[in-house]
Amino acid sequence: MGVTHSRRSAAGPTPDCLLNQNILEQIFLNIPHRQVVCVCRLVCWRWREVADMESLWKEKCRRERYLPRVATKVPSDWRRFYFLCKNRRNLLKNPSGENKLKGWLLLDKGHNKWTVKGPREPHPNQKVQTNFATSYGMCRKAQLIDLKEKGYNAAFMDEFQPDIKVTDWYSALWDCGSEYIICVELLSGRKEVVAQFTPDPIVSEQLDYQGWNQVIHVFRGYGPGVRYIRFIHGGKIRRFWGEFCGIHIADSCIELFPTGDS
Repeated sequence: MGVTHSRRSAAGPTPDCLLNQNILEQIFLNIPHRQVVCVCRLVCWRWREVADMESLWKEKCRRERYLPRVATKVPSDWRRFYFLCKNRRNLLKNPSGENKLKGWLLLDKGHNKWTVKGPREPHPNQKVQTNFATSYGMCRKAQLIDLKEKGYNAAFMDEFQPDIKVTDWYSALWDCGSEYIICVELLSGRKEVVAQFTPDPIVSEQLDYQGWNQVIHVFRGYGPGVRYIRFIHGGKIRRFWGEFCGIHIADSCIELFPTGDS
């Protein structure tokens, strides 16, 4: 008589047989978000299904208080909304000259030059160990931020219009009058101005040294259509001195706040 062998999987039961959906969701709620997406989601079809559930990411948002600024506006994609809140960051590259002038477009020629050096005095942010320094004459530099490339698609920007917070730090000379300028524009897809922050130049008189000064502005309620942000800043001194003797600028920052807690 032949011997009948029963077939059993050498690998044992699959994970989706061991845990039901509700238990998996409770486990995922207590696992870091990147592990949920990059590890748990790849285990099997059941785990992927739970990792993609809107209820999971909605609950993660609730637990960490990532809620829309306007309660009536419900995210169409709670996972995207969670990640944008969790990964809030400075959208400007090289904000203090850590990588010399990389990432910045210099707008002026001739003696209107920039360099990177150490601060004249410690910056309020102890992590800042370098800053940009200007020459005589107006020195300006700029960056253009593509919001889609940063993860903020058109639907998100139009629906939620998150607060856009701009901060910048400058330091003037004590023995020479100087000017600091800043211009930040919210642009449409055709790079037309939707809203702008363009204050008058900030003038520092001779012997009016005040150390590091911060400029802050928050864009709110700017309407739909914003796709880019253009950031320009710079300054000059009022005497014809040598190169790189002008104002210092550092720790420039643009952040988006989907929850309106700017």
